[in-house]
Amino acid sequence: MKSIHARWSAFRAARRARSRPVISVGDPALKVVVTAFDETEAASAALGRSERWQPELPAVLRHHLALPDHSIEAARVLLAADGWELRPGGRGGELAAPGLTALIALRVQQLDALHCSQESSRMAGLAQRHGGQSFGWDALQPDPS
Repeated sequence: MKSIHARWSAFRAARRARSRPVISVGDPALKVVVTAFDETEAASAALGRSERWQPELPAVLRHHLALPDHSIEAARVLLAADGWELRPGGRGGELAAPGLTALIALRVQQLDALHCSQESSRMAGLAQRHGGQSFGWDALQPDPS
């Protein structure tokens, strides 16, 4: 049986979710609002320089990776456990070392500097462990106009 605290937390989370616009990773109307492809730039700086990012709205966070074919399925399973989708494409197509496949890991989430930094480190570690590369991230949201 759930505790009062757990039930109250679930109620508040459901209430917050209902008040936000629903977006999906495949929505073609979404536009890039933040880019962070320089590994020396802090996530807070990338978010801070964006004129189109709407902090109160959820976004599709996309990490650009390249992995060897033999490790893609293992990475997909690992990422799926935390709600990430792994799709072909992204910056790796033009930047990846030979023998690597360009991929994008993406999911809907609220953007903030802490979580963007944590996920960026996670993706870089995942790419390194699987013999791949990480090229940074970008985020998409509905066009504010």
